[in-house]
Amino acid sequence: MASLTSIATPYRSSSYPSSSQALRVNYARNTLFSAGVRSPATTSSSPLTIRSASTKPKPAAEVDWRQKRELLLEKRVRSVDVKEALRLQKENNFVILDVRPEAEYKEGHPPGAINVEMYRLIREWTAWDIARRLGFAFFGIFSGTEENPEFLQSVEAKLDKEAKIIVACSSAGTMKPTQNLPEGQQSRSLIAAYLLVLNGFKNVFHLEGGIYAWSKEGLPVETEEED
Repeated sequence: MASLTSIATPYRSSSYPSSSQALRVNYARNTLFSAGVRSPATTSSSPLTIRSASTKPKPAAEVDWRQKRELLLEKRVRSVDVKEALRLQKENNFVILDVRPEAEYKEGHPPGAINVEMYRLIREWTAWDIARRLGFAFFGIFSGTEENPEFLQSVEAKLDKEAKIIVACSSAGTMKPTQNLPEGQQSRSLIAAYLLVLNGFKNVFHLEGGIYAWSKEGLPVETEEED
């Protein structure tokens, strides 16, 4: 019988993880089957090469939040409120990087913001991805999501590593400790910020309160029509 490995618990808001869901992320263990995959180099008479699903790279979301928070603090990633973010954007050439799904971005975003999705629908049909789809289906979700494997590549195509970036998602998390959350709470934007500083981006900030707070303050928003 195939051995079991792990998958992230599926998210339920339009198949994408909202910030609040990302805060409470708990991974359901032992739900996926390892899959046998034939190596492209093998012939029909070659033995079957088995690749365990557990050999896939560990998504950033699965890295312990304390570890992520420690790096964010070490790299001096600072949270800014929405009014300060607007000022920095206008006066200091900061770029707002909106990591929400493209559909949410098009519904309304800060003018000039750049969109690169942190999560996307699972696209591939490898044995690993089929197993993950089955894992999501087990929870009643038939449009599973995955951490966007092209996230860093897409950001690097639009921004250099010296760019001044404010990362934003829907409602954001926080690095600030509270009585109930002594280590703060993670979110898509903080996971994205972690990936950026981990890969050499030098001026990364975090939008406190996210796009929700931006809209609530009545700050300018622009929309885009769906294709």
